[in-house]
Amino acid sequence: MSHGHPHDHTHDHTHDHTHEHTHEHDHDLSGGEAAEARDLSIPDDELSPGQLSRRRMFRRAGLLGAGLTAAGVLGGQGQAAAAATHDRGRGHEPRDGYLWLAGDHHIHTQHSSDGMYRVIDQVRHGNAYGLGWLVITDHGGATHARIGVDKVNPDIVAAREAVKDTLVFQGLEWNIPAAEHGTVFVAPGRGEVETLKEFETSFDGSVKNAGAGTPQNEALAIAGLDFLAEAVRRRRVPDALFLANHPARKGIDSPHEIRGWRDAQPSIAIGMEGAPGHQAGGIPKPNGPGGGRGLYDGGPGADSFPGYPAESYKTFGGFDWMTATVGGLWDSLLAEGKPWWITANSDSHVVYGDTSDRGPGGDFDADGRYADPVYRGSYNLGANDFWPGFYSRTHVGSQDFSYRGVMDGLRAGRVWVDHGGLISGLVVRARAAGDGRGGVTLGDTLHVRRGARVELSIEITLAGRPNWAQVIPTLARVDVIQGDVTGPAADKDVFTTPATKVVQSYEVNKNTGIVTFTYRLGQVDRPVYVRLRGTDGKRSAPGLLGASVDPHGPAIDVYGDADPWNDLWFYSNPIWILPGR
Repeated sequence: MSHGHPHDHTHDHTHDHTHEHTHEHDHDLSGGEAAEARDLSIPDDELSPGQLSRRRMFRRAGLLGAGLTAAGVLGGQGQAAAAATHDRGRGHEPRDGYLWLAGDHHIHTQHSSDGMYRVIDQVRHGNAYGLGWLVITDHGGATHARIGVDKVNPDIVAAREAVKDTLVFQGLEWNIPAAEHGTVFVAPGRGEVETLKEFETSFDGSVKNAGAGTPQNEALAIAGLDFLAEAVRRRRVPDALFLANHPARKGIDSPHEIRGWRDAQPSIAIGMEGAPGHQAGGIPKPNGPGGGRGLYDGGPGADSFPGYPAESYKTFGGFDWMTATVGGLWDSLLAEGKPWWITANSDSHVVYGDTSDRGPGGDFDADGRYADPVYRGSYNLGANDFWPGFYSRTHVGSQDFSYRGVMDGLRAGRVWVDHGGLISGLVVRARAAGDGRGGVTLGDTLHVRRGARVELSIEITLAGRPNWAQVIPTLARVDVIQGDVTGPAADKDVFTTPATKVVQSYEVNKNTGIVTFTYRLGQVDRPVYVRLRGTDGKRSAPGLLGASVDPHGPAIDVYGDADPWNDLWFYSNPIWILPGR
């Protein structure tokens, strides 16, 4: 299908200078008591006397909430950027008026039945690998619901105090009734343990023996999301979010269930892992596990959705089939014009190449945790995971360095993801042609008059430095993907949309400096959305819906022979463009 959009007026402005911002800022205003005093998501009555005194001092000095308005953000790097820079001292400079914080919402510890590391181990590694936020998500289940939620909390609180410049959320990995796993997490507050504990006891598929794909169990999942929304409404917790994890792995997250979660509580159920963790799983033996990348190594079971093709049980360039297929399930959701965002994370349980083992002694069922890890004296080349931040990153545009800021950025869809440090920064704006400073960014909607000319401005900061494989990744190509917005799907189980395709590709083949592109949509006479994808170009194949839809997409990963460092991609969340009537 031809879109009839002119693509020939494109520009590639390549700058050879590299923007390396590594300014060190005073930490006095960003650590310990000061951090909580500045975090306006924590009510005054939950602060210690010292914190409350410090907050009052900040208020008198005008240091709280400075410039954090929509107008300030859209105006560029004004007061909001200045306030954000004050809060963050590790080289995370604001771009486009937001502080872009890399994070990971799927991490396990010794409080998971298949985990081993302490909370502080995961947090210190995530911090060392550049993460500004992360979520501890030990597995839901009977033991975790009984004592695990309580026992992990002091470790999380201690990690927040010990590692000042990484935000540490408490969450859990929900066994979604009738479906796969999902991340559920809350903003810190007085009710975080009580709320998560009640949620897990009442709505976890393992606890309630509600794994089968029945209508009753599907309804229980919706009831769980309703519970979280009510907990926020009643201020039991400041905020709560849910994201579906490794959604295509077992084929049991049917299209109608995903739509059901999103439509029931769109402020809670906001998206899914575009790429699963376990990215070391496909490294060939004897130097790796020799399995499936992402542990996507199975096939359909009794509760799998029968319409999914065989390919859906594999990853493509490390990404889930739902995300990797142009015109596929993710696009069918976006074509409805409703938010549904993608993320990427580690699902870190046991780390590839690590030299530790689970500690001896202890009783997980009785203690709710394993003993602390110990040195094993050899490298673990059979493990499937990387440390948080080592390979997979979810970049969130936050208004400031705070728990609420990260959750607001996730909910708004100001998110892009990458593997292996393929790029360092991404700024995207959709705007009316000629509007050099305005427009909207990722996750937002641009409203224009019908027939107005619209352009997409793309600025990419290239890698510029070695990743953790000691390679400076080279961005080979950037793809613009565009689709028509056709409204709510009549068939809730549809997982394709015919009017989405790759409409423009840009060759880059550089790894330092900044590149900018302008994609011109032409005159927009109907609702559309656009999203971006980029690659190192080392492995590609025509998309599953044909070369006319996606000529050079990610190739299906080979079981037992998938080098994650030689197959790097980034994806952005979409921007919608809606013309007036």
